[in-house]
Amino acid sequence: MKGDAPKAEKCITKFFPPFSGVDQHRLMSSRKESTSTSVAAMASTSGTLDSPVKQIQIEGLVVLKIIKHYQEEGQGSEVVQGVLLGLVVDDRLEITNCFPFPQHTEDDADFDEVQYQMEMMRSLRHVNIDHLHVGWYQSTYYGSFVSRALLDSQFSYQHAIEESVVLIYDPIKTAQGSLSLKAYRLTPKLMEICKEKDFTPEGLKKASIGFENMFEEVPIVIKNSHLISVLMWELEDKSTAADKHELLNLSSSNHLEKSLQLLMDRVDDLNQEIVKYNTYSRNLSKQQQQKHQYIQRRQQENAQRQSRGEPPLPEEDITKLFKPPQAPPRMDTLLIAGQINNYCQNVKEFTSQNLGKLFMAEALQGHN
Repeated sequence: MKGDAPKAEKCITKFFPPFSGVDQHRLMSSRKESTSTSVAAMASTSGTLDSPVKQIQIEGLVVLKIIKHYQEEGQGSEVVQGVLLGLVVDDRLEITNCFPFPQHTEDDADFDEVQYQMEMMRSLRHVNIDHLHVGWYQSTYYGSFVSRALLDSQFSYQHAIEESVVLIYDPIKTAQGSLSLKAYRLTPKLMEICKEKDFTPEGLKKASIGFENMFEEVPIVIKNSHLISVLMWELEDKSTAADKHELLNLSSSNHLEKSLQLLMDRVDDLNQEIVKYNTYSRNLSKQQQQKHQYIQRRQQENAQRQSRGEPPLPEEDITKLFKPPQAPPRMDTLLIAGQINNYCQNVKEFTSQNLGKLFMAEALQGHN
């Protein structure tokens, strides 16, 4: 991606690198460390871990923490990330707490990401707060989150902690007047492909993997306590009428222009991937023709030698003479296509809302 998007993708790998096998073992060991209370909690949910998560219930305080984290540390395309804590009840994942992942530069070589998470979870356990690791969250810049870094990180999480999810918070869309918070998991087919690391065109075709079935979105329900609900009603009554009319703001040129610019950049990237695949297809077809011509010449020479009473030529390994060209990996192409689809959905949602506002404004003006 061009423009500001590579900066966001770079932040993903800088803040939240995918776990190695050792890190997964350390994180799972920390997750299984518990007192008698947490052991009972794990035992009560052990029978449900094999079932897929069909719904996510998230505390309103967690949403506020995520928003505050971005407002304090996120600047423009900078990505902020953090850890989600909670528990599994039947087929519902309850997210009850979270903590931010600190930003650090490449110069901080002594910083251990996994050790930091384990220490935080131990501290929360000591004060009797839910400390079971159930996923992570990340902010996004104009919906630019479908990347190889996110895929690798979520695969590491989901492979180590089966019920884990990733929450994507979009501050740009939230600033327009509606909270944008979505939860995603990798589909079972994509999990198998990532385990086998077979990203060839044949492997993806055999598994029937497309950009539309790489991620599965899990519905989110935000839950507030009765005290928080009462507080929100009081704050709503105290709010001025002018603040409520901000939702009717018709200015959309900057947001729409940026979204279309990012969409065009990703279309250019997809075009480059198509050119690579077409080049591979031409080279493969050309090699097949050369192989066929070589076999025909070989057969003609053997026929001539047989007519002269001479022994046929020795058999040769054709695969050594004609090494097939290496197929380009198709996972990057699927990710680009998925990101293009996400941009199109964002533009569609944004334009539909603004068209509704324009029709409403036109109707109000006609009454005046």
